[in-house]
Amino acid sequence: MSETPYTPPPPPPPGGSYTPPPPPPPGAAAPNSDRTIMVILSYLWILALIPLLTKKDDPEVQWHAKNGLALVGAEIVIWIVFMIAGFALRGILATLGCGLALVECIVWIGFLVLRVMCIVKGVGGQRFRIPVITDMAEKM
Repeated sequence: MSETPYTPPPPPPPGGSYTPPPPPPPGAAAPNSDRTIMVILSYLWILALIPLLTKKDDPEVQWHAKNGLALVGAEIVIWIVFMIAGFALRGILATLGCGLALVECIVWIGFLVLRVMCIVKGVGGQRFRIPVITDMAEKM
């Protein structure tokens, strides 16, 4: 068995016959763009302010940043509700307080799943609409 020696491809012909690739379409992101990082930051709690304030010329990043901030707002509201309910139930029955803690854990896991789904869809170039929260974000 004989091995074939490696031969490099021939150099391009002289005289400037190289044709560069066509530019990307107007709506597409550049390959080395930081759009992916900005979409990820959009759903990482208060870090959503970074893409909201720095990428004002990119409507897609702005949409994700507003959606992420609306999600943070919803989490804060639900956190306040759970805090008030926790203080109210602590005085009544400790068992109800434990049940509330279980519900609270499930709700926070749900928020985490929402964030991951939004990041995955956003990095893929899609939008994930959260029924009430996205409507609030679009009004911002």
